[in-house]
Amino acid sequence: MIQLPPITGRAASNLFRSKNETNRRSRYGEPPNGDDELSVGLLTDTLAYARNRNYTGYDYFDGMSSRLLRALPVENKWLNLVVQEGIKRAPINVRPLFLVEKRQNFKGTALFAMANLTAYEFTGDDLYLDEAKYLGDWLIENQCEGYSGFCGGHRHAMQQLDERRPAETPNIIPTSYAVKALLRLAPHDERYAEVARTAADFLVEDLRYTELDGGARIVYQPHYTGEFYTLNGGAIGARMLVDLYDYFGDEEYRERAAALLDYLATKQTDLGGWMYRDPASASHLSMDNHHNGFIVESYLHYDEVTGENRYEETLSKAVPFYRDVLFDANGAPNWDEESSYPKDIHAVAQGILVFTKSGDTAFARRIIDWALANLYAGSGQFYYQKRRLYTKQFTLMRWCQAWMAYAVAEYLAATTETH
Repeated sequence: MIQLPPITGRAASNLFRSKNETNRRSRYGEPPNGDDELSVGLLTDTLAYARNRNYTGYDYFDGMSSRLLRALPVENKWLNLVVQEGIKRAPINVRPLFLVEKRQNFKGTALFAMANLTAYEFTGDDLYLDEAKYLGDWLIENQCEGYSGFCGGHRHAMQQLDERRPAETPNIIPTSYAVKALLRLAPHDERYAEVARTAADFLVEDLRYTELDGGARIVYQPHYTGEFYTLNGGAIGARMLVDLYDYFGDEEYRERAAALLDYLATKQTDLGGWMYRDPASASHLSMDNHHNGFIVESYLHYDEVTGENRYEETLSKAVPFYRDVLFDANGAPNWDEESSYPKDIHAVAQGILVFTKSGDTAFARRIIDWALANLYAGSGQFYYQKRRLYTKQFTLMRWCQAWMAYAVAEYLAATTETH
């Protein structure tokens, strides 16, 4: 496992900065200086909320971290599912009652690192650069060991119908965001890029990159034994390879990314979206919002980096489907192609990212405005989910804060001329 020495510039006093930093703004609907840019204060406040908690909190799928459940003398799949799903689906946050442990999330750490870098670029405040380096080092120190290259996963176990996934099981999604974060940090220390590059070996070897008619595919995680493929995982894997190609210029990365996306294009539905798995019957999810957003963003990213317009036809159906079916005209996210609710903060963040990348920043701003009106608690804190009759007024550190910090940062970077 490749290691970096710890970054020492992060003073302990920076961890709990002035309370005024989290409270200096109560609303962000009024653009600064009379222009149409979103206030950088929303980004810095969102980061301050997380930093003041050391980027540690509850997560979407963390019910198996319940100390009450782990104290039981029996191990039972159905009991695990009842506890895990009950905690996940409860209208209020029952995690404290179940003694669920707060943890720092691998993917969330990557998102926070990138958002801190953007905040540094806007403000010039070394606090944000120190935080980004600290988080980048944390990713390297907490990578999953025993695999072909750099990789990471959730730090809590998860119970599936077909398996119990142990903590620290890596998969392509958190790995890809960690790679993106390390490459963003590389101008400050080239050794970050050296670590990130090894993730390509994880994808090819451990995720079993396999060429077949129409392209190539990978499995979602090592040790996979099922008969289905998670489609957004292939897209995110392709995007990671594009990031590596963009940094290193190795044509093999681009070719493998194209093969993954070519195969995925054959799975696009007539509506323009993608089911969660192939075959579709392997999951209760259909064409849900944020996973389709992952796929659309990956195609946009490939064409943006390579300049090929290779997926113009795919995107000509995917982008309208994503905007017109998976979002309302006012910027509110729909759950999937059939259900309006729940309206989830992760879908909000992914929509901001996709429409920012596609150049439709006006619609991205509309999504931000909807979130501020419906899922924002103030002082940099975002709520989890809006249901038809109530709102889940609690915060999941990765699912809410990390995603919104990263999404707002990307929007600001794309729309602010001085950046």
